[in-house]
Amino acid sequence: MKINRRKFTALLSAGAGSITIPEAVFPAVKKLSRPVKLGLIADLHQDVMHDGLQRLESFISAMKMEKPDAIIQMGDFAYPNKKNEKVTSTFMEAHPRALHVLGNHDIDGGHSFDEVVKLWKMKGRYYTENIQGLNLVVLDGNEKPADHKGGYPSHLGKAQLDWLGEQLEKLDGPIVVISHQGLAGPWSVDNAAEVQKILKQHQDKILMTLNGHNHIDHIMKIGSIINFHVNSAAYQWVGGNFRHKSYPDEIHAKFPYIEYTCPYKDSLYTTLTIDPAAGRIGIKGKLSEWVGKSPVDVGKKMHPDLKDGNEVAPHIRTRTLKRLLESSDA
Repeated sequence: MKINRRKFTALLSAGAGSITIPEAVFPAVKKLSRPVKLGLIADLHQDVMHDGLQRLESFISAMKMEKPDAIIQMGDFAYPNKKNEKVTSTFMEAHPRALHVLGNHDIDGGHSFDEVVKLWKMKGRYYTENIQGLNLVVLDGNEKPADHKGGYPSHLGKAQLDWLGEQLEKLDGPIVVISHQGLAGPWSVDNAAEVQKILKQHQDKILMTLNGHNHIDHIMKIGSIINFHVNSAAYQWVGGNFRHKSYPDEIHAKFPYIEYTCPYKDSLYTTLTIDPAAGRIGIKGKLSEWVGKSPVDVGKKMHPDLKDGNEVAPHIRTRTLKRLLESSDA
C-alpha cells in the first residue's frame, strides 16, 4: 500500500483517537508535582533482527531530545550474552534510570530469568520504582501455572499476585503497572481475570497499564483502567506458514528468523507524558512502513479484535488521554 507520508503523519499528529482518564484516579494524579515523562521501547528482538543495535540507537538518540525521567525496555530485548554486550550496555548507559522488564524470549539464549535479572542489574523479576512521584509496578508474566502444558508460559503466580496486592495497597498513587505480556485484551496472560480483579480494587490509584509482547498499537479500557499495548520496535511476527524474504539473501542467511516476520523499516518507540496540571496523558506517535510485504499481503489473519492498518501496522499513533471536563466532550 502506498502511503502519503505527509498526510498520514498529520493524521497521527492530530491524535488517532482520545480516551478519558477516569475521574476517580485524579486525586492520585494531582499528587505529582510536575509532568513525568517515560521513554518506552518494546520487543527490540536483537537476536532476530540484523539491525537491533541501530534501532536501539535511534531510540536513544530520540530520548536525548525528549529528556524523559526514565527509559524502559519492555521485554524481548536481547539475550544477555557476550555477543550482545554492546546492545545491553548502550541501553543501560543511556539514562540514570534505565529499567528492564522480562520478556518471554529473553531466556532463549540459555539463561534463567534469575540470571537475566542479575546480568541486567534489575531489582528482581518483579519490583517497584518511584519516578518523580509516579509509582511503577513492574511485573513478570513468565511464571508457569501448575497445569502448564508446554510453550512459553504467560501467567502470574500466586506469590506474585499476593505481592501485587500488597504493593497496590501500600503505595500512595498514582500507579502505572508495567508487564511484557498484556494484562487485558488480545493475547493477555492466562489468568488475566484474576489479575484484573486485583487491579479493580485499586482503580482509584492505577492510572494505566503498559505492555509489549503483541507487536500491536492498541489502547483500551477495562473498567476504568487504561491499557496500552506498545508496538514492537522491529516487526510483526507471522510465523512459519507465512515465511517470506524482506531483505537481501545475505541478511536472511545470517538471520534466518527474519523470514518469519513482516519488518518495520524504522524503529518504533514512544514517550508517555503524564501532566497533572493539564489532566492528560500524551503518547507521542512514530510512523514507519513495512519492509516488503505486510501480514495481509502474506495472508496472515490476526486477532479478530484488531484491524489491519490500525492496531496491526508499522506505527505508534499519537494519542491524548484526558480528563473529561464539563466544558469539553474529550
